[in-house]
Amino acid sequence: MPQFVSIRAEKEKAPLLIYLHGGPGDAAFPLVMTYNTMLEQQFTVVIWEQRGAGKSYYKFDGPVTIDIFLNDLYTLVDYLLPRFHQSSVYLVGHSWGSILGLRFVQAYPELVHTYIGCGQVVNMKKSSKSAYEYALAHADKKDLEKLRRIDCSYQTDSWLNDLLFVTRQVVKHKGSLYGRTNYNNLAIPFLLSRYYTLADLIRRQRGSLQAIQYLWQEVMQTNFEAQTQYGAPIIFIEGRYDNHVSSALAKEYFDRIETEKQFYWFEESCHFPQWSESDRFNKLICNLLT
Repeated sequence: MPQFVSIRAEKEKAPLLIYLHGGPGDAAFPLVMTYNTMLEQQFTVVIWEQRGAGKSYYKFDGPVTIDIFLNDLYTLVDYLLPRFHQSSVYLVGHSWGSILGLRFVQAYPELVHTYIGCGQVVNMKKSSKSAYEYALAHADKKDLEKLRRIDCSYQTDSWLNDLLFVTRQVVKHKGSLYGRTNYNNLAIPFLLSRYYTLADLIRRQRGSLQAIQYLWQEVMQTNFEAQTQYGAPIIFIEGRYDNHVSSALAKEYFDRIETEKQFYWFEESCHFPQWSESDRFNKLICNLLT
């Protein structure tokens, strides 16, 4: 199926930077265009709407696995490198995209100049438990009763509704988007974007739910803890108050990585440091080249 890719730069021969959106299925083209355009001054910025997501939406038919997305990413990198006469890419992976990003570094370290993870997934079972405990700690009496009936390993027949409910609780209690109890602020760039039609918005909603339904059980098996060496430099950019995908777990894991690495806390961010503190994020990424 065709997949939508945006390639933008302000100067020729700028290093390639590929943005891997979260979700799975949470296409982010208008958000990156709104908050991260400064990156185009220093990089050739590639925004890929992954299969089934946003402008790349189609109805899944048959099995869909993380390996399929990794193969898509390899195909994209394999296309970009010769076109732009480069030998490696900068990869920015957010949330679900951070699973793809680290998996890609594991498989193809020679193709990655630097990997930047934000909202980094390390051990999804531990992270899900942490998010669930955050929801429990902040819930009112009514929500607490419902939460106590939920299995946060998401193995029961009601796993999808349970997952969505816990996520809503984390968002409502300001554990996902810094200082906010909803995602309304993140919806505005989609509504104002000249690149996103109403049909695209509807497809994005369908693609997000579909991707979770098809991929979440495999996502829950993600665990990078056994790997402490990578063949490319690793950078983690983490929101201090991320309770959506635990930034505390990301820091614990980072401390055990034995190869070249950098870590940055963003003190006014939760799960979206690249948008909550976009100026600092953009400058930090651009400074990698100086």
